[in-house]
Amino acid sequence: MSTHESSSVEAAVAAGRPADLTPVVLDASCLESTAPSHLRDLKAGLAEEGYLPAELTVEARFSDDAPLAVQSESDRLREYVRAAAFLGVGRVAVDVAECCRPDDAESALAALGERARREGVAFELRGSIDG
Repeated sequence: MSTHESSSVEAAVAAGRPADLTPVVLDASCLESTAPSHLRDLKAGLAEEGYLPAELTVEARFSDDAPLAVQSESDRLREYVRAAAFLGVGRVAVDVAECCRPDDAESALAALGERARREGVAFELRGSIDG
């Protein structure tokens, strides 16, 4: 399957042409909101200024030892994946800054990576979940 995906990518790029856009990395902490109305305005503004959002970086903090806290952080991160897909971002990079429950965080991040792939966004995990 990966060979097919690679050929599709190669074919799409070969049939394309250069664009006069500047790729930018957006930091999730700088987004005012992940609400669709805000994202529409941001997406339009970026396009008008000639910017293409290439990556969205998000800091994850699994700092509370409670299972519900892991779920809450996972939900927050999922909102950024949704926002990235809406904005047309190519990759979401999650930097794990703190982690008290490595096993739970690992499961949550694996599910988040799968969600990103379903949304058509690449997913990259940065940092350590080893606690």
